[in-house]
Amino acid sequence: MITFIACIVLLIIGYLTYGKFVDKVFGTDDRETPAVRLQDGVDYVPMNNKRIFLIQLLNIAGLGPITGAIQGALFGPVVYLWIVLGTIFAGGVHDYMTGMLSMRNNGGSISEIVGKYLGGGMKQVMRVFSVILLLMVGTVFAVGPSSLLAMLTPKTLDKNFWLIVVLIYYFLATLLPVDKLIGKIYPFFGVCLIIMAAGVGVGLVAKGYPLPEMQLTNMHPSDIPIWPFMFITVACGAISGFHATQSPMMARCLTTEKKGRQIFYGAMVAEGVIALVWAAAGVSFYESTGGLLAVLTDPNIGPNGAVYEICMTILGPVGGILAMIGVIACPISSGDTAFRSARLTIADWFKVDQSDVKKRLALTVPILGFGAIVGGFFDYSVIWRYFSWSNQTLAMIALWAAAVYLWQKKKKYIIAAIPATFMSAVSATYFLAAPECLGLMKHGKLSLAYGLGAVVACVFLGIFLKTTVLSKKQMEKEA
Repeated sequence: MITFIACIVLLIIGYLTYGKFVDKVFGTDDRETPAVRLQDGVDYVPMNNKRIFLIQLLNIAGLGPITGAIQGALFGPVVYLWIVLGTIFAGGVHDYMTGMLSMRNNGGSISEIVGKYLGGGMKQVMRVFSVILLLMVGTVFAVGPSSLLAMLTPKTLDKNFWLIVVLIYYFLATLLPVDKLIGKIYPFFGVCLIIMAAGVGVGLVAKGYPLPEMQLTNMHPSDIPIWPFMFITVACGAISGFHATQSPMMARCLTTEKKGRQIFYGAMVAEGVIALVWAAAGVSFYESTGGLLAVLTDPNIGPNGAVYEICMTILGPVGGILAMIGVIACPISSGDTAFRSARLTIADWFKVDQSDVKKRLALTVPILGFGAIVGGFFDYSVIWRYFSWSNQTLAMIALWAAAVYLWQKKKKYIIAAIPATFMSAVSATYFLAAPECLGLMKHGKLSLAYGLGAVVACVFLGIFLKTTVLSKKQMEKEA
């Protein structure tokens, strides 16, 4: 219990100290923001800061810090360490920098930001990469809730029926001005997400669940190695590239840069606290990682069933309601903003004016059509297979772009370069080792994956240093 409480305290201290340091390094000022300068009543809409925070939290969180953290709990209490350190030094920096850089670049999407700081070639790669990622997320979070709703309603209302209902909602959320639908319902569900996490966290302590203290040992029942799999599994609870696609939406609504730390870094810390609560629940509720694995792999329970069971047991009937909101509304909230972000990314790509409803329709219809076709005919587990890796790879690229920006501005680029190097090692090693990728682990060559992953990270760091710091020193020497 001491470890659990200490970790929550550390996250709060991290926001108050390192978050403030990152904000100072970036250097916010009183310049006019895109929400004011480019106000169009559709995507650039000034909104209240509290509302923006709750929307940002739900945008980046959804079901991610719940199910990801529960599955991360299979590794044991060591997962606490990654959630805390990852949130403070990687996820918080990532979300803050992508949000603030978007504000400094007219609310531009992550692909445009990356292109500006890493070059035109990377811009094209990121445009395709981020759109595919967003469409995958949107489709998965349409199919998943649809399947669950089908289980809870009469047989005549099957998965395809609910998929159509969800996609109709997605259509409206993607098309309508951000303050008309998302701006009205997201704050409510954001509060529900916070209440659910707070209730579960307090319940774990008050009811005396055996919250284990920190152990730096791997407790995964299947002996899946911590490196790099834990760092990919937890994802949204520590750092997630998906957040880089979401932050620009709120960057178009903030009326002052001074609130950037509260909105972007703060929402990531709040998500870290939520993830920590659910990791603790996963570690303690089923008494052992073996018991947790049995529940997660049971086709009749799975991660969603585990969330429902934990909420019902700890919080009673109210917990059941919150659990249903969590496993149905939260993924839907990730899906609709994924499709909306895809529209904005494509609009930035082809310079399509989104104040014109006909032009918004021209992008929205094919985007949602993709979701309907893929979601209706393909197993979403297949679609999801490569999401985890692509998600963290996007985070890596965004951090490298932030490091270049900070170097250009003669600021402490190390705050982005170090987590960028770390995430480069994570992404490269996972790609080399994971069964769904190159699969070196299943061939007994995990050590090779470790070595090559470290080499890739060093190469990326070397490229960064050569094209920035070392090139500057060489030019000064020649001069």
